[in-house]
Amino acid sequence: MSGNLLSHIQTPSDLRKLTPEQLPELAQELRDFIIDVVSVKEGHLGASLGVVELTIALHYIFNTPEDLLVWDVGHQAYGHKILTGRRDNFDTNRQFGGISGFPKRSESEYDTFGVGHSSTSISAALGMAIASQLKDDTDKNHIAVIGDASIASGMAFEGLNHAGVTDANLLVILNDNAIGIDPSVGALKHYLTQVKEGKNPRLNNMIKSLNFDYSGPIDGHDLPALTKELQRLKNKKGPRFLHIITTKGKGLKKAEEDQVKYHAPGKFDKVTGEILKVTDENLPPKYQDVFGLTLTELAEKNGKIIGITPAMPSGSSMKFMMEAFPKRAIDVGIAEQHAVTLAAGMATQGMTVYCNIYSTFLQRAYDQVIHDVALQNLPVIFCLDRAGLVGEDGATHHGVFDIAYLNCIPNLDIFAPLNEKELRNILYTAQLGIERPIAIRYPRGRGESTNWQLPFESIPFGKAKQLQQGSEVVIVSTGAIGNNVTKALGEINNSALFSHYHFGYIKPIDEGALHKIFSAYKTVITIEDGTIIGGFGSIVSDFAAKHNYCNKIITLGVPDEFIEHGSINRLQQYCGIDVKSLKDIFSAY
Repeated sequence: MSGNLLSHIQTPSDLRKLTPEQLPELAQELRDFIIDVVSVKEGHLGASLGVVELTIALHYIFNTPEDLLVWDVGHQAYGHKILTGRRDNFDTNRQFGGISGFPKRSESEYDTFGVGHSSTSISAALGMAIASQLKDDTDKNHIAVIGDASIASGMAFEGLNHAGVTDANLLVILNDNAIGIDPSVGALKHYLTQVKEGKNPRLNNMIKSLNFDYSGPIDGHDLPALTKELQRLKNKKGPRFLHIITTKGKGLKKAEEDQVKYHAPGKFDKVTGEILKVTDENLPPKYQDVFGLTLTELAEKNGKIIGITPAMPSGSSMKFMMEAFPKRAIDVGIAEQHAVTLAAGMATQGMTVYCNIYSTFLQRAYDQVIHDVALQNLPVIFCLDRAGLVGEDGATHHGVFDIAYLNCIPNLDIFAPLNEKELRNILYTAQLGIERPIAIRYPRGRGESTNWQLPFESIPFGKAKQLQQGSEVVIVSTGAIGNNVTKALGEINNSALFSHYHFGYIKPIDEGALHKIFSAYKTVITIEDGTIIGGFGSIVSDFAAKHNYCNKIITLGVPDEFIEHGSINRLQQYCGIDVKSLKDIFSAY
């Protein structure tokens, strides 16, 4: 095989026909292919560029898919997808109807485990390894590739702790590049830095104390060294641990120099690496920036305000407060459980704590929300970024379950702002002195107005707001999806038929407003950007049943299924809650 090597590879069995001397050439082609596609189609860039050599070496040495390979997190699996039969449709990555941006079991037999959230690989691969033992399949290898940010999470340590007392055929590969989405934090990060600099060789001792056979650190971009060491480890048994050093964004100078920005840079020039600028002049702000800038503004006047984020200072815009008040804004790393209980501990001492966690990631700390915060009635302010449908990251990242999983928790209030102004004002209101915890959910993307940094106003507790008066049908919405309702009503001829209420407070629900609504209108339409099972519509329906109202209730929202990836507008269309779909529904009256 010569010439364009990548074009001849459909599966790893084709890869294994290459000579070792051809692998560096393939690595360059694979890296170029990723850059070519992602520069136009967008996606996660830096992580996959950093593991090109490792990806090739793993599939070259191990007999995948019989040998089981788990990636942690899936951001780094683009090369894996391209080498395992998805090269020709890789340009559909993260698009509606296309391949997923993360490994996905239903997509390929080479994707052994779905990995959209971090720190799961060691437990999953260990489970596979123990299952193989029970089936007397002792020759099968089980490989977990985990990043230095992911391995710092508690679940990864739980997996290591268990694996060390087994004789499972498990290989853990630590991909150490000192960065997740943002730079890694914590004592383990400093420890690994010392190991890499030759100042502290005791990682060997640390891992050996857990009964792993440790090797490394080795250069993760040195293909001959990688293949040689993987071949050696392939022939050993029991728990093994390989420490490799890589550079996130390897092969694209700009991505190496600015690893945070090039984690997912959007469209860029594939030759120079320059990010193609999208003019954002006169555009409404991103909700995350409204949060970050407002929190910083409030912290200037309130010395008790603390900000906490688990590894998302850029994604949540907590970075603004971290720059202004570095001692009062804390990145705890990929440790959502710790973030929540840390916030609870601070709240016991009278601090005003804003704990900012993506909606999908708060699911990882559910027990802490219940046991450590709500049960003790500690006034932690949860700021749930990326609530609702998030777009191209798909099913692993949609924040559509939070209303349902939080509403059942006693002592916990839930608020969903209509727009950036209301987000700013609820953040202000919460620090005036709340008596119990509150969860503030807001979406990914931009708000509605550029004129949002207005004087603060406190928001009345537990009250709904009527946005439009109509004669026959009432629409009740919660959160920013209500703007779709307003836009749809503005485009129909029979708009005068419809009243529209915005329920910022989902819990406590404004029962006075609901009594008024059910007494005045025969048809009630509820709209939310969360799951209709147990969500806002269910709350309204439960109220109607409790008070013996027999009105017709139509519930619109996310159906009882996992929604795949695609643009937010396309996914809202799929769920029937985009402006056009709502316009069609309303026009039928």
